[in-house]
Amino acid sequence: MQDVLRRSGRPNRSYGKPGGAVQRFGLAIVALAWLAVGVATLTAGQAADPPIRIVVLGDSLTAGFGLAVQDALPAKLERALKAKGHDVSIQNAGVSGDTAAGGLARLDWSVPDGTDAVILELGANDALRGAGPQQTRAALDAIIRRLKERRIGVLLAGMLAPRNLGEDYVKAFDPIYPELAAAHRLILYPFIAEGIAGDRALNQADGIHPTAAGVDVIVARMLPKAEELIARVKAAKGS
Repeated sequence: MQDVLRRSGRPNRSYGKPGGAVQRFGLAIVALAWLAVGVATLTAGQAADPPIRIVVLGDSLTAGFGLAVQDALPAKLERALKAKGHDVSIQNAGVSGDTAAGGLARLDWSVPDGTDAVILELGANDALRGAGPQQTRAALDAIIRRLKERRIGVLLAGMLAPRNLGEDYVKAFDPIYPELAAAHRLILYPFIAEGIAGDRALNQADGIHPTAAGVDVIVARMLPKAEELIARVKAAKGS
């Protein structure tokens, strides 16, 4: 066969040798395949949205006082939301003993750039210390305004004043949360300790901080509000 090819004056080519027409065709197919894979990967990367980033700005009730890290409210809420199919990342910015004014003072570094939403849970320590309700209201209002300026969604978790502080204090403190929520059109979870307050089985020995089981109750009750918050974030993003 090679003698025939030589006599015909045609170059001696064979499959698999560099420069062969068939090999060049094969290499072209491989190149196109890799290009297709690259385009598909890029398209998939562009289509995938980042998780919704939520910060829980609060005190010991959300920081997880007396609990393992994985049993704190932010961690359990994140798991509950993911179990329902939500792609979220929740940061615990709770500080035990913090007040509304304290939360305002640390707002910028506690709620970093890129945050989509905040669950605001502050004011319990204000009430326990008998702080002036107007001071608490003013600090919470300032936090909310600054978050709104940054286009960060807010779920406001409310608190009720201890009844032993007297009727006047209760009347001044309790309306803070529903009134701020109405004024700023926020999602309101009326009382952070709803369903566990006064229940010894769901609170630690101090009668104030929830046990891991108590946190489960809060998460289950708060979950619909958290999902509403996520829906608002997505709507604001246009997704």
